[in-house]
Amino acid sequence: MTGSSPKKRVPARAKHASSGASAPGERKARGSKSAPSVMKRLQSPGSQHRFSMQMREQGRKIGFVPTMGALHAGHLALVRKARSQNGVVVVSIFVNPLQFGPGEDYGRYPRDLARDMDRAREAGVDAVFVPEVADLYPEGFTTRVGVGPMAERLCGAERPGHFDGVCTVVLKLLGIVQPHRLYLGQKDAQQLIILERMLADLNVGVKVVGCPTVREKDGLALSSRNRYLTEQERREAPRLYETLRMAQREILLGNERDPNRLRARMHDAIIRDTGFEIEYIALVDPESLEERRVLEGRTLIAIAARLGVGRLIDNILINVPGGRMAEGIRLPRGKA
Repeated sequence: MTGSSPKKRVPARAKHASSGASAPGERKARGSKSAPSVMKRLQSPGSQHRFSMQMREQGRKIGFVPTMGALHAGHLALVRKARSQNGVVVVSIFVNPLQFGPGEDYGRYPRDLARDMDRAREAGVDAVFVPEVADLYPEGFTTRVGVGPMAERLCGAERPGHFDGVCTVVLKLLGIVQPHRLYLGQKDAQQLIILERMLADLNVGVKVVGCPTVREKDGLALSSRNRYLTEQERREAPRLYETLRMAQREILLGNERDPNRLRARMHDAIIRDTGFEIEYIALVDPESLEERRVLEGRTLIAIAARLGVGRLIDNILINVPGGRMAEGIRLPRGKA
């Protein structure tokens, strides 16, 4: 886990209330007699929509964190951010079949609803929306959302239809939950970029808040799928982040500007003495996801690779030339 916990734990709601971090206009709304006093579990889209509309009628801002469950510290960081900026926090737990392809891990994706509910309650979530597949995709459902070429690059090239499934479920969830803000992790950078594009293109009035990747102490990005790793694979898994940091140094300190040369070095660094099978190493424009022919400006460096039965992704965002990585780097004097 990244970061350290305070010696004395303070309940999330009490900590939030005493922090003075209320968004403008939120403090009075939180004190409303009809504000939620205990966490609600809601299953039907109708019950969730009614709850959200009641909160909106009270003038309370809603922050929304969509998940597929198996909650970990990365999810909880999103909840904390949402808690600090809104009067109400809603978390959804739904393993979305539309974003899984044939032969993927839909059937064995980690599920532990009881534990998830406990973690959500401890984090100060107001409502957890837990629909069944038939609730979101009833008989006769035929509509899909497509976002064009952006969804066919990087992970989309390896997982055809994946992002159409993601966009479809997120648009449905936004219609049900009616949030003011949507909280997404930067670990899933392509997903974040595509969802921002979808909301802009369709004039959906929800603000997207991207939150930094949460990592283990050795750099491994937190993911529900990390539990697929064996002990040996878990020792090898941090190689992805180590390689991203190596690429960062090559660009910012070694003045490397040739993406093909850097990609080859990254490939060798990842597979050396590990069981990794690389799906892609990409250096792309973070808005269009088009490959950089020359490394310049804001650049997203993204990796996807398989390790055993697990599929891991990771990325960093840097500014080239002379910029600093979004996650930080110390530059020698005179090199900044």
